[in-house]
This record gives sequence, C-alpha cells and structure tokens, in this order.
Amino acid sequence: MRFKSSKINEFRLWGLLLTMVGMGVMVLGTAGLLLWGSSSVGKIIAAIFMVLGMISMLCSVGIYFWAGMLSTTAVVFECPECHKQTKMLGKTDRCMFCKTILTMDPNHANTMPKEQTVMIVED
Repeated sequence: MRFKSSKINEFRLWGLLLTMVGMGVMVLGTAGLLLWGSSSVGKIIAAIFMVLGMISMLCSVGIYFWAGMLSTTAVVFECPECHKQTKMLGKTDRCMFCKTILTMDPNHANTMPKEQTVMIVED
C-alpha cells in the first residue's frame, strides 16, 4: 500500500526533499577539497557542487512559497472522521491528519444508495 497524504503536505514533502538533497550535494562538494586538496581541481569540483546545491535549495524555496500560496486559498473545514480542521485543494483531497479521502463533488462521493448510482461504460 502506498502512503498518501494531502496535496499541501505532498508539496511540502517535495520542498523538504529538495532542501536535503541540496544540502547533501553541497556537503559532497566539499569532499572535492578533501580529496584533491586546495588545488584547482578540488576548487572547481567544490564550486560546481555548491552551485548545484544552491539551485536545489532555490527550487525548494519556490516549492515552499507555492505551497504557502495554495494553502491560503484552500478550503478549510472539519474532517468528519477525526474532527480536526483540515484544508482541501481541488475536488478531492485527503485529510492532513487521518488521511481520509474527502470530496465536495457529489459525483465523486460514494454515499448515495446503489439504486441511484449510474454506471457509465464507454466503448
């Protein structure tokens, strides 16, 4: 089973992963100085890895900013399962706490009796 979370938490997860990758790349770049000393090869490798790490960190900042902007426009309501305040993006999303699938679209809801549901089969 694949673990799923709310869309906002997924964006934050990717931002965190890019932060960790960027910091790791920058630390690995300093290994160039340790392996080749302060020669020009070690400095070039360290500089390349520092630039790659900073690009990853800047992408992380962009993702965090984007998630923050999405979070301000998200619909806030109480989850029917855990009764905590959660945010929802789009027509369907998951609760940030209990991971319950939530929807505001009646076409995606499964609360209607079977007699009233219509199955559409496309050829």
